[in-house]
Amino acid sequence: MSKFKLLIFISLTLSSSLFAQIKTYKKAISLFNNAFYDKAISEFNKVKEIDKSQEAQLQLYIADSYRLSNRHLASLPYYEKAIQLGTASKEALYYYAYALKVNEEYESAKANYTKFLASKSTLKTLNELANKELVNLQLLSDIQPLSPDIKFENYQEINSNKAEFGSVVLGEYLVYSAAKKEKVYANGQPYVGIYKVKIDKSLKPVGTPEVFSNNTFDEERNEASPTFSADGKIMIFARGNTGKRKDLSSNVDLYISRLVPNEGWTKASKVSVSDSAAWDGSPAFSRDGKTLYFSSDRAGGSGGLDIYRVNLDASGRFGSAVNMGKIINTPGDDFFPFVAPDGKLYFASDGHAGFGKLDIFRAVRSGGKISVENMGKPFNTASDDFGLFIDTKDNIFFSSNRAAGKGDDDLYYYYQPTKEDTLLAENDPKSPLYKEKPKVDPQENVLKKINYFLAGNIYGLQNENKVMLDSAIVRLIKVDGGLEEVVNEQFSIGGKFGPVKVDEDTDYILLAEKANYLTKREGFSMYGRSIPLKLLKKAETDTTFLTDLSLDQIFVGKTFKLENIYYDLDKFDIRDDAAPELDKLVQILKDNPQIKIELGSHTDTRGSDIYNIRLSQKRAESVINYLSIKGISAARLAAKGYGETELIVANAKNEDEHQINRRTEFKVLEINKVE
Repeated sequence: MSKFKLLIFISLTLSSSLFAQIKTYKKAISLFNNAFYDKAISEFNKVKEIDKSQEAQLQLYIADSYRLSNRHLASLPYYEKAIQLGTASKEALYYYAYALKVNEEYESAKANYTKFLASKSTLKTLNELANKELVNLQLLSDIQPLSPDIKFENYQEINSNKAEFGSVVLGEYLVYSAAKKEKVYANGQPYVGIYKVKIDKSLKPVGTPEVFSNNTFDEERNEASPTFSADGKIMIFARGNTGKRKDLSSNVDLYISRLVPNEGWTKASKVSVSDSAAWDGSPAFSRDGKTLYFSSDRAGGSGGLDIYRVNLDASGRFGSAVNMGKIINTPGDDFFPFVAPDGKLYFASDGHAGFGKLDIFRAVRSGGKISVENMGKPFNTASDDFGLFIDTKDNIFFSSNRAAGKGDDDLYYYYQPTKEDTLLAENDPKSPLYKEKPKVDPQENVLKKINYFLAGNIYGLQNENKVMLDSAIVRLIKVDGGLEEVVNEQFSIGGKFGPVKVDEDTDYILLAEKANYLTKREGFSMYGRSIPLKLLKKAETDTTFLTDLSLDQIFVGKTFKLENIYYDLDKFDIRDDAAPELDKLVQILKDNPQIKIELGSHTDTRGSDIYNIRLSQKRAESVINYLSIKGISAARLAAKGYGETELIVANAKNEDEHQINRRTEFKVLEINKVE
């Protein structure tokens, strides 16, 4: 073969290989976007040749695939690699910290939660969770086991390498959820169904598990988490859609079935309180059957899944769902509620102080105030522990994917000896159940109080240099239900402001203004920052949170780049991911009524010069149209299309670099006096 032919052959081979890699990468992304995480991971791992600009994103895709399929430990090295490669995703730092916590690397988790918060992320829910996690990690050493002598048994006869969870007792039967239907869901796992198995007095299974009821069993839907009324005649459970593309029904809803004498359980129908636009699941009846507790991610919650309650009237009709509030609910997931025979509310959460992923908690009312307690070990581990159920004989059941199980979620139980036997054992020093009288802490009953304050620095950015700004007006604005109230106003002294008193579980806006600088506002939330009273050493404690605010110097001709205002190739419409950034510009213009600006739009090099000028002009005009709709006077706005005349990346070679060139900026045209 001649050298010329050989070069052509090598070139074609390389091109074919590269094309195959791109095709594999696109296929993996499509699988990821459709929640086929196992298949996506397999395809991502086949990608060996990729542009350097995409290396971090590839690692991030794999990490997110493991996380979204509840395999946080497996995600750990991929988040670490993505961060090392310089991913722009701030969320990666948060999820990396979370994975470290799940791996019980608590100090490293603290360090990375701190890094995430220092990145000034605009993701409010993750910011709140990160603040809460830092507080939670301080509490781990203080979490005492509430039942240290209990030893749980794995239901070896029932569990498999698939998921078994959410068990309850109904008469002689253990009723539970299991992923063992014959048909397979979109994620490649068997559909989950509700099953039953007879158990003896010592809770051991008798016979073979069977379908709970054919009338509540759908081979092509996930069904789980049954709860029964006190008389055993009403069952409410969670049912999902089929997972098929053509199935447009809601993700998970609550369903009800009734026991009819001599006929069995009726066909299930949707519960009226279920929100078709939300995930509604893990229901639990109160002991008297007059209240139903459940979890939902419906609008208006704290973030993630929240626990709600709804009352039933004498006719069995449901009222309106009520959120259980921020003492119970966190920005994380709070679900699997259960009301015990003694009336205490138990639930699972990854937002309260825990050892890793989901832990089991109980809510305790004392002196008219509700507090949340971690059940400690052996209930909780660094794995998922959830789905607590206590029967009328105080036998305990729950679910966990902890180590040494059979795989995935397993069912666990504890057989409670009779109360007489327990009482004798607890008072016998020779018994393993012996309980020594607890020592009374004289500080335990002292009423403790903590005062929170906010203070910080106001900087000015002059030619990228930071200088402390004296006499800047600093306002603290309380945000409640969309209403804003100025609660403090002061001038900075030597660039410093505060301390200003702030309240727990409250959102604020910090706004600073000074002549010749852009007025700026920044959110500050007290959600997730509360310090548990058990950590306090004194009757009254003061703690101050510090924050910095940097103001940009303005003058005629000063240009500011708008982040994330990108356009698709050959298009000028506002993309959904650009709207949040434009809303920030709306706020800037409202806070700075003295400035008139030019919106400058830029294209990449693809297309002719004239075409790109026209396209960029349309893009700039589309931004002005958006701002006008949001209430900004058109007299303060001018549009100009620059085409490809002012490139940031002169010789763009890939889509990411071209997209950087397709940008929008605003330039100060006039600074007027405001009367």
